[in-house]
Amino acid sequence: MKKSKAAVDTFKLTQQTPKKTTSQKKRDPFKERGVDKYIDFRDVRLLSRFLNDQGKLLPARITGASAKMQRKLTTAVKRARHLALIPFVSEGTKY
Repeated sequence: MKKSKAAVDTFKLTQQTPKKTTSQKKRDPFKERGVDKYIDFRDVRLLSRFLNDQGKLLPARITGASAKMQRKLTTAVKRARHLALIPFVSEGTKY
C-alpha cells in the first residue's frame, strides 16, 4: 500500500512544532516620560493611565512597568485615593 504524494504532504509529524514568534519587549512607561525616582501622587492624569474602568490597578505585565516602579505606582495611587484625588471605585460599581 503506497500513499499518494498529497496524503504524505498533509500528514503532520508530532515532533514538528510551529516557530515561536518573538514579541517585542515592553517598554517601561515611566522611563519614557522621564520619571525615575518619584511618582507624584498629585499627577492624576498619569495615575489614571494605570487604572482600569473599575478603578483597579493594572498589573505590571500589562502596563510594562518594572517591579520597582510598580511598587512606587501602588503607593502613589493609595496616597491619591486617600486624599480623594482618585476614587476608590468607579461610579458603575458602587450600586
